[in-house]
Amino acid sequence: MSQSLAAAGTATRPPAELALTGDLDHPARLTVPDLLAWPQHDADVSFECATSGTRHHRFTGPLLHDVLATARPGFDPARRKDRLRFLIAVSGTDGHRALLSWAEIDPDFGRAPVLLAVTIDDTSLDRAGPQLVLPQDRCGARHISGITAIRVDDGYTSWT
Repeated sequence: MSQSLAAAGTATRPPAELALTGDLDHPARLTVPDLLAWPQHDADVSFECATSGTRHHRFTGPLLHDVLATARPGFDPARRKDRLRFLIAVSGTDGHRALLSWAEIDPDFGRAPVLLAVTIDDTSLDRAGPQLVLPQDRCGARHISGITAIRVDDGYTSWT
């Protein structure tokens, strides 16, 4: 394919979307421009990769907690600990998946500054889609590029 045809295809490609689904009052489909509506946070992150050594990047984006709180998970407001039974499943374009607990990101519990990055090293992720960034993780295994879906759920079976 010629460079002009490749460039034309890139220019007309719509922004990547991610679907917020699950036990939410306000499920949504969001793009990187949508995610710019939330307060933006910066994170300088170093991931120790088993195959390629240490990688350093600067990410910017809203906190995962802020975005999901706006979607209004189905917590029982009368029970403070009800939030602790919710899980967050994140999927990317390459099939990579990660699982977090609500307690990890909740300000009343773990308060982890997990980002839905809209830029990496000052480069917009508008076409590639947002990235899940866990600055507290030493290894980048839960880093998800090109997020396609985030599901918030309490519908797992009991362990008893």
